[in-house]
Amino acid sequence: MKIEQLHSLFLKCNSVSTDTRKIQEGDMYFALKGETFNGNTFAQEALKKGAQYVLIDEKEFQFSSQTILVDDVLKTLQELASYHRTFLNLPIIAITGSNGKTTTKELINATLSKKYQTVATIGNLNNHIGVPLTLLSMDKTTEIGIVEMGANHLTEIAFLCKIAKPDYGYITNFGKAHLEGFGSLKGVIKGKTELYNYLINNDKTIFVNANDAIQVEKVKDSKHVVSFGSDQSNLLIELSSISPYVIVKFKEIKIQSQLIGEYNFNNISAAIAIASYFKVEDEGIKTAIESYLPKNNRSQIIEKGTNKIILDAYNANPTSMTAALLNFEKQNDKFKVAILGDMFELGNEAEKEHQNIADFASTLLIDKAILIGENFSKTKIVSPKVIIFNSFEAFKNSEVISGLNNYSLLIKGSRGMALERVLDLIQ
Repeated sequence: MKIEQLHSLFLKCNSVSTDTRKIQEGDMYFALKGETFNGNTFAQEALKKGAQYVLIDEKEFQFSSQTILVDDVLKTLQELASYHRTFLNLPIIAITGSNGKTTTKELINATLSKKYQTVATIGNLNNHIGVPLTLLSMDKTTEIGIVEMGANHLTEIAFLCKIAKPDYGYITNFGKAHLEGFGSLKGVIKGKTELYNYLINNDKTIFVNANDAIQVEKVKDSKHVVSFGSDQSNLLIELSSISPYVIVKFKEIKIQSQLIGEYNFNNISAAIAIASYFKVEDEGIKTAIESYLPKNNRSQIIEKGTNKIILDAYNANPTSMTAALLNFEKQNDKFKVAILGDMFELGNEAEKEHQNIADFASTLLIDKAILIGENFSKTKIVSPKVIIFNSFEAFKNSEVISGLNNYSLLIKGSRGMALERVLDLIQ
């Protein structure tokens, strides 16, 4: 079946689904495959649950005219999404970077939605499946699409750009994330810059943080750059305060966010710059940012018992871990304990980077640094304020947690560590 014909059928459906547990009446179901599952085997179940059409790539599961046989379901999903994006012909803003992608995307969505009908990536569905699903969730009422792009190898961002065909793009930063796949920080920079390369080659617009010298260098060949942050930028945005929340100033307007950490200044600034470019009223920008509450274990401030908790346990890498620790040290709290979990996907750099964090934590003006995980257990203790546990279970069964009262706690680690479990241990 030609993609034009498939798209005509898609337009008759309510939405797309890749999971029969979440399927709704009138959906188009894509039978994707994974290492431990085969979506083709759920084709009949999808029809019974109300799917209007089911896309399969194994002939034995072709039960009726509602089951459409294609060569490769995943490839078809991606091709359909790209075709739909062209069909809608709406402006697409792409966001990538090592840290802060999701928060920046949420802030941009919050500010732009003050004037436009927007659709943005849900959560962090930012890969070769998530990006197509995001594009297919847009319709003729959508005025601006905001697509988050994630990657852990070279050429992934370039591939996602071919699907989404962005008109605008922003890279949050270059950091030591996914070193196992990218190989080095140099590899990270090369991989993330694939977004800027696409925009430059297609004569599209780039948003850039003028305070980031590497990014400024990477966009020097672009004819369409909108910069923010410094006196040399298109829009001057200043940091007023970071204690406890980030307060920014632009055009004599002061915005008090509910986000902590100096690292969130850049995320807020990007949202202000992009919303300003799209002519959202200043008051709308202020309201959107001041109303935004972090969630999903991202820089949340939680009061539990006698403790104030900074929960930043969604993900971690050496760059974001260092930034979080620096911010934590600056907090005006009397007693401070950092509870840190292993950082994943660092490859051959894992031992060195975990030791660097252990060493760095020992130099900070905090009371304790509790390090949890197999990688941290291999580090050398250089200070009595550093306590190491080789697993969460070992930490859970220790007496350390029972003594944490009237403290400010930073909880940060990679997603696989699930350090939000610490909350259950605090009285």
